[in-house]
Amino acid sequence: MVNLERLPDAARRVLIGANPRAGTQNRRALVEALSDELVKSRFEPTIHGDVEELAAEAEKLLAGGKLRAVVAAGGDGTFRLMAERTPVGTPLVVLPLGTENLLARYIGFTADAPALAKIIAEGYTMPLDAGLAGTRLFTMMAGCGFDAEVVRRLHNERKGNIHHLSYAKPILEAISKYDYPELRVYYAPVDGGGTELTAEIAARWVFVVNLPRYAGGLSFAPQASGADGLLDVCTFKEGSLLYGLMYLGGVILGQHEGMQDFTHVQTRRLRVEASGSVPFQLDGDPGGELPAEFSSCPNRLKLVVSKNWASANPA
Repeated sequence: MVNLERLPDAARRVLIGANPRAGTQNRRALVEALSDELVKSRFEPTIHGDVEELAAEAEKLLAGGKLRAVVAAGGDGTFRLMAERTPVGTPLVVLPLGTENLLARYIGFTADAPALAKIIAEGYTMPLDAGLAGTRLFTMMAGCGFDAEVVRRLHNERKGNIHHLSYAKPILEAISKYDYPELRVYYAPVDGGGTELTAEIAARWVFVVNLPRYAGGLSFAPQASGADGLLDVCTFKEGSLLYGLMYLGGVILGQHEGMQDFTHVQTRRLRVEASGSVPFQLDGDPGGELPAEFSSCPNRLKLVVSKNWASANPA
């Protein structure tokens, strides 16, 4: 059953956090268009470029019952940052201005200012699980190994807005230099009922999934849910470019779950280790280097959604 709530009519303030580096050059016009639409509906929007300033204002308004929503105007990394910095219980909205915009696609949002303003005005919210990497949030997924190496290389060279072609050079560099070290996953089996890391998987590719979306329209765990309090861990055993292409083909065709090299488990807590320096990424942004502990954070997010979408997608 959908756990929908309505925001109080008295909550009229909307804080828009705009990432100056996310998306295309018309992002400022889209942010201002959303602000104008909200004013037409008698809301009081303000645009913020400083996330700490926005977070302090959100905390004050939320405590006073005046906060309608915080809008993350950018990509998935911008939304993750806003979710991390604002208080638990903050109504969050995404205005998709990034490259992939996975969360926005998942909840059916586009960069349509009138449509988004209408959803904010209707004021329906629903809870959504998040993942934790240590103390850092992620909404969609974490990747350990090759894909994180691509993300690391991309962000080390980033000098402004990125687009899909921006990934070509770091992908080619990673293909030529990455040596696919073994990753060890220690996790707590769900049927064990506890949080002790008593089970183990050895693999070369590891994906920790909260919601069933990944870059390029891929889905490693189509059954993953944002309402079950669990993380879906997907691994592939062998490491090489040839194996990687084979695994990619399986994912594209939706046949990877039948592969011998593929393992899928659900857990509330896991740890990923490696010998040597191996990166991990969170929602397409660099997360650091292994080892890392991941856990589910049930109902951590309060998402503003359309009533029709929530009814059709209870998880």
